[in-house]
Amino acid sequence: MKLTSFLIALAGFTANMMIHAAEINVYSHRHYDSDKILFTQFTKETGIKVNVVKASADQLIQRLISEGKNSPADVLLTVDAGRLYRAKAAGVLQSVESAALNKNVPAAMRDPEGHWYGMTVRARVLVYSKSRVKPSELSTYEDLANSKWRGRVVARSSSNIYNQSLLASVIDAHGSKQALAWAKAVRGNMARSPQGSDRDQARAVAAGLADVAIMNTYYLGILANSSTAADRDVASKVAVFFPNQKDRGTHVNVSGGGVTASAKNKREAIKFLEFLTSPKSQETFG
Repeated sequence: MKLTSFLIALAGFTANMMIHAAEINVYSHRHYDSDKILFTQFTKETGIKVNVVKASADQLIQRLISEGKNSPADVLLTVDAGRLYRAKAAGVLQSVESAALNKNVPAAMRDPEGHWYGMTVRARVLVYSKSRVKPSELSTYEDLANSKWRGRVVARSSSNIYNQSLLASVIDAHGSKQALAWAKAVRGNMARSPQGSDRDQARAVAAGLADVAIMNTYYLGILANSSTAADRDVASKVAVFFPNQKDRGTHVNVSGGGVTASAKNKREAIKFLEFLTSPKSQETFG
């Protein structure tokens, strides 16, 4: 009787140790403080340790391809739906079923076959000089091709995934021929050769090098809340305009993640994605 009790207690202790020893390996292209906060909270609530490997999205996808079924990664996190699509097409993500994920993430923000789920959205907007541009002068992405903007527009390189996704939305709206003509016209209106990060575009506008920048909204928030006075000054000199409000709306992209095809900790990986997409976690991302 005593031996039986001992074995039951030992089994319970072993199971408990296994629960607390659980961990997941995350390949992440994201670089935000909110992620660190949420990863720590996830571990606190579940006992599941989160190990993170950071690199560019392309590097991580290639690494998953190279590692194949031997990859230690359980979750891939990255920005841009295009990269998530590439990961799915490369076969490095697996389809998962989760009522919680389907509830947390709108259908338009997730893969219909469950290979990836959106966590946050980011708007590609027009940031303009408060002193040189009136909001009434702005309207659509398409209007940036107008000659009135010659020498007044800045953006980062066309090789950047954010601009590629924006161009894809223009192609979807007007077809490839018109989209190409638009892209060439906008390029002709540039105040300088495309260069730098999104934050550099806002800095260029604030410095008077250009009047309008194409960039993501949250980078302006980063500048406004920076510990550097110069960055806060940049944010104070510019404002955000959400284009195309009278037709298809402002272009938004998704940041998200999926369970890798090689996941050894699939159940924990799904729980992790459910946690990140939960209403409570969304408040932290916001």
